[in-house]
Amino acid sequence: MSEQLAELIQRTLASAMPGEVALRRRLLEVLLATPEPGKMTRHKVTYEEFLAWADEDTLAEWVDGEVVMVAPASDRHQDLARFLISVLGIYVETRQLGVIRPAPFQMKLEHGREPDLLFVAREHLGRLKETHLDGPADLVVEIISPESIERDRGTKFVEYEAGGIPEYWLLDPLRQWAEFYQLGEEGRYTVAFSGQVGIYRSRVMPGLWLRVEWFWQDPLPDVARTTWEVLGVDDLRRLLAELGQQEAGR
Repeated sequence: MSEQLAELIQRTLASAMPGEVALRRRLLEVLLATPEPGKMTRHKVTYEEFLAWADEDTLAEWVDGEVVMVAPASDRHQDLARFLISVLGIYVETRQLGVIRPAPFQMKLEHGREPDLLFVAREHLGRLKETHLDGPADLVVEIISPESIERDRGTKFVEYEAGGIPEYWLLDPLRQWAEFYQLGEEGRYTVAFSGQVGIYRSRVMPGLWLRVEWFWQDPLPDVARTTWEVLGVDDLRRLLAELGQQEAGR
């Protein structure tokens, strides 16, 4: 162990309040054992310890009591995530359907996962805690990268299905391919839509539709124009009328 590392441990433990020493020591073990993306730590930790260790910028998931680091997203990945967060966020707020949460934000099912985007319906907002979602989201979106393809199509698919997430979207910008799964009455995912072009209509967000080809455009479509196209003329007219009344009342 290096002198700098030993000094870090001593300072961390020395600053602990009574009763915190064991927790600080445990969290240091996790920190010092943090592996490369996709690899697990050597030490088992509880989900509460994981949440105490991770901060709002930590790219990691909690699987079988171990910490799995997640690789940073690519520029294209971030662009697509921003586009979805903006369009879906405005749609959800305008229709008062619930809330959108982008990564990094934990969702606790069997494991603690960090989807690229999740939607929680208004009737399920009680599942939202200060640091995580305690239970299934109503919709989860994962944007596939070369590093995440096995998790997104394999382990997460199985977990999200077993956890009762009604909709799971898999978007692959490299292959320009989208898959939209919906949970059937028997508790298994069925493909509601897959392909490069076409229109997908969500079941958990009433009235929401999206053109799949939007996801592959470079640059991506204008967020404002796209959102109002999805919302429709009636919502646009209503908003303009409300703005007109506000202007007249000034």
